[in-house]
Amino acid sequence: MSKDLMRFSVAMPEDLLVRFDHLVARRGLAKNRSEVVRDLVRDALVEDECATPGIEVAGTLTIVFDHHANDLQEKLHAIQHEYFGNIVSSMHVHLDAHMCLEVIVLRGETGLVQDIANLILGTKGVQNGKLVLTVTEHRHEH
Repeated sequence: MSKDLMRFSVAMPEDLLVRFDHLVARRGLAKNRSEVVRDLVRDALVEDECATPGIEVAGTLTIVFDHHANDLQEKLHAIQHEYFGNIVSSMHVHLDAHMCLEVIVLRGETGLVQDIANLILGTKGVQNGKLVLTVTEHRHEH
């Protein structure tokens, strides 16, 4: 990929630009509009690539659940043991006397990783969660 920067202009409504400038400001002193646009484009390209069937991905699934829910931990462990080849690691955090947060690192073909995440997210007692994916090897476009 060429390191030469190409310029282009973007037109947007003023209110959207004002909100974007607030985002740029929150990103810190090292960021400007161009850097934040590049970050957003990179994120969109990774998300698009992760949606391509057959692509190898790695990701984190973060879930929140009440550990007192009926057999929930056993169900979650059973799923993770069933897919031990795709589950790289997990971290369990006690948020309070009842609630737990678990971060599960997954790796594999994107469809399978998303299916495993949906199986876990769909388990009765899991209150909420989110899967975040990235590609395991970046393609360099010319």
